[in-house]
Amino acid sequence: MANSKDATEVRSFLGLSSYYRRFVKGFAKKAAPLNDLIKKETVFVWDDNCEEAFQYLKFVLINPPVMAFPDFGLDFVLYTDASQTAVGAVLAQEQDGKERVIAYASSTLTPPQ
Repeated sequence: MANSKDATEVRSFLGLSSYYRRFVKGFAKKAAPLNDLIKKETVFVWDDNCEEAFQYLKFVLINPPVMAFPDFGLDFVLYTDASQTAVGAVLAQEQDGKERVIAYASSTLTPPQ
């Protein structure tokens, strides 16, 4: 991807990786450099931040997540976080004496938000 010549390849990669965003903690924040790269009126310049974001997302997508199936007989715990650029959440449960992640959620914020 480091040799990408246009935003089409990045947009395609983000489309694929976004499908799995609920399995990636902090997806929106990690993918932000790539999302910024494909905005209209943006000159396409692949820099170190883009490469780092791409390598991180590629790594987490090809390695199995350590997540659990929800047990609807147990209580859920919801953690939330927000910054100027993204919001995120983690849904978890205590199962077998350990807190286990059930799902992640994240989204980048637009300037008006």
